Amino acid sequence: MKNCIFCKIIKGEIPSIKVWEDAETYAFMDINPTRPGHMLIIPKKHVDYIFETEEPLFTKLFVNAKKLSKALKSSTGALKIGLAIEGIAVRHVHLHLIPVNNVNDLDPCKSKKGNIEELKQMAEKIRKELKD
Repeated sequence: MKNCIFCKIIKGEIPSIKVWEDAETYAFMDINPTRPGHMLIIPKKHVDYIFETEEPLFTKLFVNAKKLSKALKSSTGALKIGLAIEGIAVRHVHLHLIPVNNVNDLDPCKSKKGNIEELKQMAEKIRKELKD
């Protein structure tokens, strides 16, 4: 899609703090995190609605979310990793992986602008966990 911010991120037209990618998906730090470590996973192909995502991409998104959640949990020491699926604020399917310790840690109203250096450090920490 021409004006989709996530499509522009995938094309490298808009910078992002990449955590991981494969041929079909891309994971990066949310610049307005709800909690430290909050990341997004998106399909590289533009898809507007999660239930319009064709197989095997649908499954690939969730397999990769599971893989990344393990590294994120280890990196942050969170009790669990919450998952939220979206596509409204940005009309491109995206999965939010958010470290949670309390019942209200997934509240999007708690999002705030992240410190770029802290986001880069967290991305590096997660990448290191993925390699181990």
